[in-house]
Amino acid sequence: MRQPPKQRIAMGAIKAWRLKALILLIIPVVITGIVMVLTFIFDFIPYLVSILLIVITVVDAIVSPFLIPKLRWRRWRYEILDEEIYVQHGVLVVSQTLIPMVRVQHVDTKQGPILKNYQLATLTITTAATTHEIPALPEKEAADLRDLISDLARVGQDDV
Repeated sequence: MRQPPKQRIAMGAIKAWRLKALILLIIPVVITGIVMVLTFIFDFIPYLVSILLIVITVVDAIVSPFLIPKLRWRRWRYEILDEEIYVQHGVLVVSQTLIPMVRVQHVDTKQGPILKNYQLATLTITTAATTHEIPALPEKEAADLRDLISDLARVGQDDV
């Protein structure tokens, strides 16, 4: 069996993913609040539904921002080789992907407001069939990898 890739994404990914999870946590909190209000006002929703939603929301508030980002960061690894890009990710199910350089059609970096806040960027690698991402790289490293992969993909296409 092949060894895991050597490179890790930035530690700042944990903070960025934690912030994103906290922002997205607004949705279940609002839904739970609405159901609680409807339960007390209209009495057509059983109290058990409100209690169950509260429990689920509390568990989500603990797991999503505090456990999942750290687990994701531990599993995310990548390695850029001359002939391929090797990516590993996953929390419960670990996925290892090999992307042949000759199949790479487009390489891009992207950065939303949360990643920008932590000076991070996501590297996007597009082939004919799929799009792969290496998230939360330092901005300079993402730009350098984008250029490196672009050069290696061009060399591979010249050989064909």
